[in-house]
Amino acid sequence: MSVLAISIATVALAEIGDKTQLLSLVLASRYRKPIPIILAILFATLLNHALAAWLGVVVADHLTESVLRWGLIVSFTAMAVWVLVPDKLDDDENATNRGPFVASFIAFFIAEIGDKTQIATTMLGAQNADALGLVVVGTTIGMLLANVPVVLLGKKAANALPLNIVRYVTAALFSLLAIATWVTQ
Repeated sequence: MSVLAISIATVALAEIGDKTQLLSLVLASRYRKPIPIILAILFATLLNHALAAWLGVVVADHLTESVLRWGLIVSFTAMAVWVLVPDKLDDDENATNRGPFVASFIAFFIAEIGDKTQIATTMLGAQNADALGLVVVGTTIGMLLANVPVVLLGKKAANALPLNIVRYVTAALFSLLAIATWVTQ
């Protein structure tokens, strides 16, 4: 599978039910202006994931290929477990006093710090230093695939998703990615 496809799939799957997806719902409900919110998600994700992927490359310079491979296997396995734990959104009252773009950008960028999608991006950057641009573009597309429908459909989308089933399917897919990484050299 290509670096771009793996990056898209990893983040899109990890984002299901994540706090930033819940944040997208809150922002859509509060501002009811999807275009500035979507643009803020795009730019916040590009910046956040570019930094995360770059950090992965810096870390990769100090680790062997075998350590990176096992790090990816462990991270996919950890993601399989992590997606089973529902996220709760912390209210950020400071961001809500600004317009939809600025509030969404700030809230989204901060919410992504230390998030499972940021960690996945760091690991993908470490594993694919030669294709860093594809990692950032792929993880950003994955983030948009998971969040744009939530912004556009608002509460209807959130209520229609059977999140428990989606979490189990996502966990199974991450487990398969871990196994595929382990099996392939």
